[in-house]
Amino acid sequence: MLTKDQLRAAQERTAALFREAGIVLTAAERDNIEIADFGLNELERQGLELVTYVNNERYCAKELVLFPRQTCPEHRHPPVGDDPGKTETFRCRHGNVLLYVEGEPAERPQARIPEGSEPYYTVFREIVLNPGDQYTIPPNTLHWFQAGDAGAIVSEFSSTSRDEFDVFTDPRIKRIPEAAD
Repeated sequence: MLTKDQLRAAQERTAALFREAGIVLTAAERDNIEIADFGLNELERQGLELVTYVNNERYCAKELVLFPRQTCPEHRHPPVGDDPGKTETFRCRHGNVLLYVEGEPAERPQARIPEGSEPYYTVFREIVLNPGDQYTIPPNTLHWFQAGDAGAIVSEFSSTSRDEFDVFTDPRIKRIPEAAD
């Protein structure tokens, strides 16, 4: 669990990446940057920083920030009630992203799996997203992604986001963040 000081420092670092990329945030958006360390206490290696612009019963729009070589762990968005699960389109806006989904594995994946978490990364079809590139992930599809050496910002356009129902391959993960004093 991250301390409040660590959370604030990660929010400030994330806001600086937005400024560097020329993406303007409101003061409220800057103050509410979500820092997800997934309960692993290794934010630099496995984590994600998010700004949610809108999330309602029809659609969702977010910005996802990854620090250099930071990885969002493998997960899927399962069906919830009558909903088949989240469909999401990632559009790279800054840096580059290595996205891995189900399918034919890359011969030599470019990502570096976080040490100690190797058993929890199982899909290796590689999609490289550079600024302007986008890819749509179908519902209930295992996927994970990692920023390149300069970090990355990805716009996510999706159906309704229900993060609390995401299923991670790594059973140690807690999706909803907690902060210590």
